[in-house]
Amino acid sequence: MGVLFGAAYYAEYHQSSGPERLQNPERLQSPEQRQRVERDLDLMQQAGFTVIRVGESVWSTWEPREGEFDLEWLLPVLEGAHRRGIGVILGTPTYAVPPWLQQAYPEIAAEKADGRAIAWGGRQEVDYSHPAFRFHAERVIRAVIARYAEHPAVIGYQVDNEPGLELFHNHGAFTRFVRRLKQQYGDVATLNAEWGLTYWSHRIADWSELWRPEGNTLPQYDLAWRRYQSDLTTEFIAWQADLVREYAQPDQFVMTCISYPRPAADDHALAAVLDVTAGNPYYAMQDRLDATKDLPALSNWTTSGVAGLFRQADRLYSSRQDRFLVTETNAQSIDGSWNNRPPWPGQLRQAAFALISRGASMIEYWHWHTLPYGTETYWGGVLPHSLEPGRVYQEVAGIGAELQEIGDGLDGFVPDADVTLLWSNESNWAFQFFPPLSTEQGEPDPASYERIFDAFHRGVVDAGAQARILHPAQAIALGAQALAAQHPVLIVPALYVTTDADLELLREYAAAGGHLVLGIRTGYGDHEARARVSTAPAILAEPAGVHYSEYSNVDAPVPVTGTLAIPEGAAATGWIDGLIADGAETLAGYVHPRFRDFPAVVTKEHGAGRITTIGTVPNPALAAAIVRWVAPSPIADEILPDRALPITVSSGRLPDGGRAWFLFNWSWDEQTVTTSAGATITLEPWGTHRIRTTPSPAAS
Repeated sequence: MGVLFGAAYYAEYHQSSGPERLQNPERLQSPEQRQRVERDLDLMQQAGFTVIRVGESVWSTWEPREGEFDLEWLLPVLEGAHRRGIGVILGTPTYAVPPWLQQAYPEIAAEKADGRAIAWGGRQEVDYSHPAFRFHAERVIRAVIARYAEHPAVIGYQVDNEPGLELFHNHGAFTRFVRRLKQQYGDVATLNAEWGLTYWSHRIADWSELWRPEGNTLPQYDLAWRRYQSDLTTEFIAWQADLVREYAQPDQFVMTCISYPRPAADDHALAAVLDVTAGNPYYAMQDRLDATKDLPALSNWTTSGVAGLFRQADRLYSSRQDRFLVTETNAQSIDGSWNNRPPWPGQLRQAAFALISRGASMIEYWHWHTLPYGTETYWGGVLPHSLEPGRVYQEVAGIGAELQEIGDGLDGFVPDADVTLLWSNESNWAFQFFPPLSTEQGEPDPASYERIFDAFHRGVVDAGAQARILHPAQAIALGAQALAAQHPVLIVPALYVTTDADLELLREYAAAGGHLVLGIRTGYGDHEARARVSTAPAILAEPAGVHYSEYSNVDAPVPVTGTLAIPEGAAATGWIDGLIADGAETLAGYVHPRFRDFPAVVTKEHGAGRITTIGTVPNPALAAAIVRWVAPSPIADEILPDRALPITVSSGRLPDGGRAWFLFNWSWDEQTVTTSAGATITLEPWGTHRIRTTPSPAAS
């Protein structure tokens, strides 16, 4: 099959949709427009494209007036793609509603927390749990999919697009939320007890007294609300997927493209109702991919830095623990008109193979044409505004040629991992409401969970190792013995919302031989986001040989020293737990008049394994030192034992027992490295090099 390669293609964005076309649907395009489509597809074929994504953004083109469908306009694109051997992913257009629908049915508008309906004029402004919206959505989905399901170009379907943008505060959504609470808790007495509603006189005597979420200040309520909102998104996507499967052919897949920062999306739950994980990793380019620099992200939906790019790929893999599709990623500048930062030469190739090296089986760019109008006028595509191939097209074509050369050589690829990290969506939601960390301005930081998690994930990358990410449910499904065997080092940053069963699994994992690394806030909260009335870390204090009863935020980095090979500049940031060792060995401590009384890192054997506790959010130097200690012999040592940033290595196993290796130079400076086999490799600035090694006779 090979790695699919292509872009989102919206030929309709470059053709008229005026009265003549609507009156003569059989004449879909002018000769000029047909020539444009043919030229686009020729250029795609020449660039090695094997897939395009179409149709998901234009409900008003599919259904220009209520109940009147124009389904033939896409046919020339599908026919042309098929002639050139390019597969098509067909989207359902439900995320961008047409004007006639919002005018005729204003009640479908999603409402914000302040009760205002979201004004139409953008996208995703509707409450997709509303029955009126579902009626019209089903009609257009059935019309589009029934028309093209048997077309030989269609290889799969995308339902909706980046779902979960809004939390719906509509009356109907709230009413269903209360019904859900009744089903979950049974009676108000149980709810009062579980949520602690004695506090501030919040006890209710009847379900009708439950206040609306926009007035809520209690974390237990908020967590229930966030769980409910994510379930609405999962139910909506599952509903669409079931409709599409009524028409889909056996060899066609169904997915949605996940935007992982969406507030009402649980990627693990979404992926479970689909055939494959697909998502949209956007990242800051230019000097923000320089491993010798540390620059902040430019927006909350992109990452900055090499580790940030790899973390996005690792999150995508985590959703199903399987290879994934990249449905959108940068081609040129991606943002508003004020943020134009196209990639340095070589960075597109780097990013493509970085994603592939962590499990991507498709790379699709957003998008083919750079638009001359609309909100995303300056979200650059493969072609610039002139629609003439330029430097970016040539670089993309180079990647396409390389993927054609690889062919099916990466089929069955499984990315390597030296260290596994546990990601908790529910802890992330809880910290968005009740952040443990503050911003530089002293305000609560809703990105606290990501800051804590990313500190450890970056430590893995900076230490020259590779990461895998698990969700708690996936760890539970494996069980302690298999978890220890398959994931010998497990870092658990900030697992705050957690059940007793989760914590008991972690304890048993260490006893079974795993090395468990605990970060701050792990085990401090329970499944309702209540602080546990027990010694911290709950259930793990005794086997970890450490406990704490006080903690503190810190405004500035606190230097750390110890018996670990800790480099100069290693420091604690953001938070310090007042750890007290109860038999654990101290590995590092703080250089500070008060915090020196507490260890920063302690470790203790437990059963056949070990538990190491980290009492702070480590800065990059400290995080890398910790990872080098817990994973002293990373897999990449097999190919490039003497390496350091800006060089990184990513790899994966192949079905024949061999390995695919990817070497990256994330800098402006040429780098020369020597492999374990004695080969000298020169990596140009922003260079990428691939190596395939065959299994040794002993391995085979």
